[in-house]
Amino acid sequence: MAEYVFRTPDIGEGVAEVEIVAWHVKPGETVAEDQPLVDLMTDKATVEITSPVDGKLVSTAGEPGAKAAVGSVLAVLEVGAEAATSTPAAAPEPTRAVEAPVAAAPPAPAPAPVATAAPAAVAPALVARAPGAAPLASPAVRRRAQQLGVRLQFVPATGPAGRVTREDLDRFVAAGETVAAPAAAPAVRTGVEEVKVIGLRRQIAERMSEAKRRIPHFSYIEEVDVTELERLRGELNAQAADRPRLTLLPFLIRAVTRTLPRYPQINATYDDEAGVVRRHAAVHLGLATQTPTGLVVPVLRHAEALDLWAAATEIARLASACRAGKATRDELSGSTITLTSLGPLGGLATTPVINRPEVAILGPNKIVERPVVVGGQVVVRKMMNLSSSFDHRVVDGWDAAEFIQAIKRLLETPALLFVEAR
Repeated sequence: MAEYVFRTPDIGEGVAEVEIVAWHVKPGETVAEDQPLVDLMTDKATVEITSPVDGKLVSTAGEPGAKAAVGSVLAVLEVGAEAATSTPAAAPEPTRAVEAPVAAAPPAPAPAPVATAAPAAVAPALVARAPGAAPLASPAVRRRAQQLGVRLQFVPATGPAGRVTREDLDRFVAAGETVAAPAAAPAVRTGVEEVKVIGLRRQIAERMSEAKRRIPHFSYIEEVDVTELERLRGELNAQAADRPRLTLLPFLIRAVTRTLPRYPQINATYDDEAGVVRRHAAVHLGLATQTPTGLVVPVLRHAEALDLWAAATEIARLASACRAGKATRDELSGSTITLTSLGPLGGLATTPVINRPEVAILGPNKIVERPVVVGGQVVVRKMMNLSSSFDHRVVDGWDAAEFIQAIKRLLETPALLFVEAR
């Protein structure tokens, strides 16, 4: 028998370390050549690594969540005829978060025992209550009836003017009359679930912390009337039913790509360690996308060269790849500016966090119909806020405001989206 030392491979240019996401084989199990061995993550892209040889897994570098430097020992396998002929073990089920034991909720307190009124020698006279009339009772009697789960309208009253007395209530309960079931007390919840921050969630946490620590953000929010844009979008979708359905994003992308050439400092990345701002001619647009495992940012490359339907098609393809966990590292890196959208949940305004090393991020909020004044008349229009954040080290407030105002003009007069500027 011999040992085969498998070292952490270099799975991307400039990558110094990777994170172990999941092992497909446990120590002691056999594995065949090219069988999935481990998933590694770098730059939000998860790469499946296969075994280079047939053998038995002897040891691994660490549990999921551990970091491994490129070139370090990742796994040790025992190779040889005996190990090679062993039956490969099935991949284990994905590790699931262990839920902390939850203590059973204490039983709801039983109603206090009801003191039975001593039987009177002569039954008190009942006072008739008009049908549908609300029962009369003191606050103390009402509170006691509520505790017992009794509806006072069913309790015969002997008090003045048909008032339900405490004795009436006790007599009603002692007689075993039907009462409404008391409302169940809310169950007490206990227990604490500990969730280890690893994988994509750790990548997001580290990137957001670094962005907020190093970038002096400032946000700018502008109101946009998208009534005409929504009318145009509806017409295009109705006339081109065989083509991809257009959402707001392709129009916003077109507005952004038409405007950026006048503001090159916004379509830029800032290497603050080297003190260099790189202004990009191409618009590689990051699209913040929510997935079951967290937020990722696939890149719509050369967005400036895409028409509305080509952009819609590529947006759908990238979103599908991300949610299926099949986006490649190249599809998740290299953006120059980012769009983030919560869709129908967009809220009134947001203050998005810049995707470092970029210097700007834009986020449309939800579209709502509301009254606005147009030409001295109050009319109902479809309105949307456009939120944005900028790196104040690179982008001045005046330039940011002009940039957003230019996008607003294109969205409010959508014909200008398709007219070449002179």
